[in-house]
Amino acid sequence: MTSKLVKPHGGGSLTPLQLFGVPHHEAFRRAPNLPKVPVSSREKGDLLMLGIGGFTPLHGFMTHADWEGVCSNYQMTNGLFWPIPITLSASKALSDGIKTGAEVALTDSDSGEILATMKVTEKYTIDKAHECKSIFRTTDAEHPGVKMVLQQGEINLAGPVKVLSQGGFPEKYGALYMTPAQTRAAFEAAGWSTVAAFQTRNPMHRSHEYLAKVAIEVCDGVLVHSLLGNLKPGDIPAGVRTQTIAVLVERYFAKNTVIQSGYPLDMRYAGPREALLHALFRQNYGCSHQIVGRDHAGVGSYYGPFDAHHIFDEIPKGALETQPLKIDWTFWCYACGGMASARTCPHDEKDRLQVSGTKLRKWLSEGGAVPAEFSRPEVLEILREYYATIDENDKVEVKLTGHSAR
Repeated sequence: MTSKLVKPHGGGSLTPLQLFGVPHHEAFRRAPNLPKVPVSSREKGDLLMLGIGGFTPLHGFMTHADWEGVCSNYQMTNGLFWPIPITLSASKALSDGIKTGAEVALTDSDSGEILATMKVTEKYTIDKAHECKSIFRTTDAEHPGVKMVLQQGEINLAGPVKVLSQGGFPEKYGALYMTPAQTRAAFEAAGWSTVAAFQTRNPMHRSHEYLAKVAIEVCDGVLVHSLLGNLKPGDIPAGVRTQTIAVLVERYFAKNTVIQSGYPLDMRYAGPREALLHALFRQNYGCSHQIVGRDHAGVGSYYGPFDAHHIFDEIPKGALETQPLKIDWTFWCYACGGMASARTCPHDEKDRLQVSGTKLRKWLSEGGAVPAEFSRPEVLEILREYYATIDENDKVEVKLTGHSAR
């Protein structure tokens, strides 16, 4: 039966790059004898997304021409729309020992696990300031995404990859961790053809619940898609976050309207550009829409609150099948007696409780009361249990590094 879901990016089929069976066995047998290239946490997440088909239709890490095209024009040399470079770096000393055309093993820089093999087709340097200005709109080294780029090795390596591992995510997260093929199968089993993705790196509070329910009014269902990779210090760990989402969905959503899942990327905090990347890989996961609220994938004050709305109007028409559901500021309005947005509520600021992740982390780390209009009691119970387990140094860190929930 022909699928009614959106097609994967590029218009074809999913292209997962992970090997199985005999090809996996053969590649895994050869890999220990190849030159080793350690990958950073961000690069590991990208590699795993290549493996499971999340970055369809890419076949590996980008060339210099593709890097330049993506930074400057959102476009690879083959004409494919892509908003953020997917690159692999190495030190100059390590790169000097690798010949173009050679095969290398990509290893986890923390555990040493062999994650993939790669044929190196090109070695090149980049203008890191150009990438940062293009992708993050700043070269400020305090920006966490800029910091990642500046800490990369001097040389980028390009080439196709054969992925051998899922980096421990299935073992750690079980059924929560789903590949694009698995989410597509789940949507079809549920009878959904239109699906809205809700991106989160925080627990879901009343404002997030409101956004998801608005999406359910116009789509068959919502994929609550949690980031499972690395965050900034002070953010809520994925395990705690997914517990709060599960209890919220169980008690406050109609049955068969929400699927919760997770994906292996780290946050880049690239704001508008990252919103585009989120929509792109959600298309691969089978989502026809993506909820885009205030300051999507932002950090600090580097982006305007609705820059991630505007960027979808700036890219070429038809670049993505997955479309944004743009939603304004959301808050509890005491005059309205419920959740509302700036587009629907006529009342003044004094009547509104702005829902802020920073406020919540401050209240919880200090043991303060949290208004019932901010978060469901079952969610707060889980979060209070978590905050009771962290020491005073962590609590101080939470207050210093906290930022608004997305």
